[in-house]
Amino acid sequence: MRQPRHTIPVLFLAIAAAVASSAVARDPQLRFGTGVPPDVEMIYERGLSWLAESQGEAGNWGTQAASHGHGSGGAGITGMCIMSFMASGEDPNFGKYSEHIRRAVRNIITAQSASTGYLGNSMYHHGFGMLGLAEVYGALDEDTLWTGADTSKKRSIGEALELAVRCAVTSQKNNQWGGWRYSPESRDADTSVSGAIMVGLIAARNAGMKVPDECIDKGLDYFKKMTSTRGGVGYSGGVGGLGGSKNLQAISSLVFAIGRRKEAAEYKAVAKQVVGNIQHQEGSYPFYFRYYMAQALFQGDFDAWNKWNTKTIRQLKDMQADDGSFSSSHGPVYGTAMSMLALALNYRFLPIYER
Repeated sequence: MRQPRHTIPVLFLAIAAAVASSAVARDPQLRFGTGVPPDVEMIYERGLSWLAESQGEAGNWGTQAASHGHGSGGAGITGMCIMSFMASGEDPNFGKYSEHIRRAVRNIITAQSASTGYLGNSMYHHGFGMLGLAEVYGALDEDTLWTGADTSKKRSIGEALELAVRCAVTSQKNNQWGGWRYSPESRDADTSVSGAIMVGLIAARNAGMKVPDECIDKGLDYFKKMTSTRGGVGYSGGVGGLGGSKNLQAISSLVFAIGRRKEAAEYKAVAKQVVGNIQHQEGSYPFYFRYYMAQALFQGDFDAWNKWNTKTIRQLKDMQADDGSFSSSHGPVYGTAMSMLALALNYRFLPIYER
């Protein structure tokens, strides 16, 4: 059994209190995050063990590339793994997996471009890598981060996060739609990549980084243009809302919610669609879908999340391999990290998902 985390910053505690006070579930234990289902604990124990064993000496996971920048290797995958360790309350300073977390953080920092702040591979990776840094910022004692490691590319988590934010802001300024796509230099945009960047930026802002209001507002305006008042979400370009996948509906709903735009007609429409999707079985990107559905439902309808969560726990328990991993078309590291993050709200430790 993991030891309780002793270094949760004040921000974590404030957010946990906000989540508890706003949740409307009937089960007080689940509402306050103390009644974590045993199956979730088991999935995490086995999954984290597998991630720890499969981490490379450099702190990253794998080198195999996959379509759209989702696959093994890169800052995004490393960021997802950092979040997986942190999600259930693992202590990054003294815990069982503290060195794994430190190695992963160092890997993201040393691979970052010192001139542009780009975390590399694709803006998908940049968004999830930025999110991973934001989640660990303030929880990790940086006096120990570089102990015994190569310090030639040393910078603090805050410095790396500030550079990553600057890269995302610059990329958006050069984008005609106010969003993002695969490259920092892309002139077109899509709601999937833009969702990853927006969540990373909002997490960085929540962690205390300076993120221009104009940047967040432009990103939210992009999602407003791409989402109809019937809840449809377009994929690419600058005008949408005519359809789109259920993945995109979950992403749009989450971005509106954590961007504090729940009063928007577009949010209300897409959140309603997301609740109607709880029985949907995604065929194209199932791990991605489960990850975003968890967050979107938790933000929009706690009772619906509760039902979806119960179903998803059973599903993932059956899917987990004997060694603790989850096989996916983008590789087992991606599948394992995203599966555990789809269940992370059973613990309530991720600051980005304040209700």
